[in-house]
Amino acid sequence: MVEKTLLLTGASRGIGHATVKHFHAAGWRIFTASRQSWVEECPWAEKMLNHIHLDLEDIAAVEAALPLIKAKLGGRLDALVNNAGISPKADDGGRLGVRETGYDTWIRVFNVNLFSTALLATGLFEELNAAQGSIINVTSIAGTRVHPFAGVAYATSKAALSALTREMAYDFGRHGIRVNAIAPGEIDTAILSPGTQDLIERQVPMQRLGKPEEVASLIYFLCTSGAAYVNGAEIPVNGGQHV
Repeated sequence: MVEKTLLLTGASRGIGHATVKHFHAAGWRIFTASRQSWVEECPWAEKMLNHIHLDLEDIAAVEAALPLIKAKLGGRLDALVNNAGISPKADDGGRLGVRETGYDTWIRVFNVNLFSTALLATGLFEELNAAQGSIINVTSIAGTRVHPFAGVAYATSKAALSALTREMAYDFGRHGIRVNAIAPGEIDTAILSPGTQDLIERQVPMQRLGKPEEVASLIYFLCTSGAAYVNGAEIPVNGGQHV
């Protein structure tokens, strides 16, 4: 049996870290890419060897890194999970609205949350095609409604990522590469904003935060044969917050 391969961006914490642990437990070969160094609590020996330093804000650097990534993958990629995302805040920690968001912030957020996703998928098309692989884009509940904590650049980049998922599903699906998205709501990670608990009580029918592992297990399922006919979907993971 051929060992399956995962490449995941934004793997150093939260949903990304939980996803890497889930795929590792299932026996996949894992490559991670982020601008952070790898965290020491990761449970496998290959963590540093298979970690690629990649600043998704720098699109030229992303394109320049593709030959290295392709060489590491060795010709096939079963799953590309685009999890990296940034959501800049105001100096007081509040959300940045339209009038508070400058051009530099717009470009920085869209480079990480949207443009790099398209470039990675395109640059690794041959490897995905060889494996008949799967792409998972991590969007957000903020892509479909005004969110009290997510700024305008983050929200609109995630809405655009939803549209990109549909376009990629159309373009890549005819080659046997499935493209789907998951849209998390309030997940229990280190980047929760003050006031989240009040939001949970008012808006989430299940009355609790989601767990990173609950997101990771869905990502894994979408990359397996059980989801072989799922293409172009965006699945909310938010305890019913969207209803």
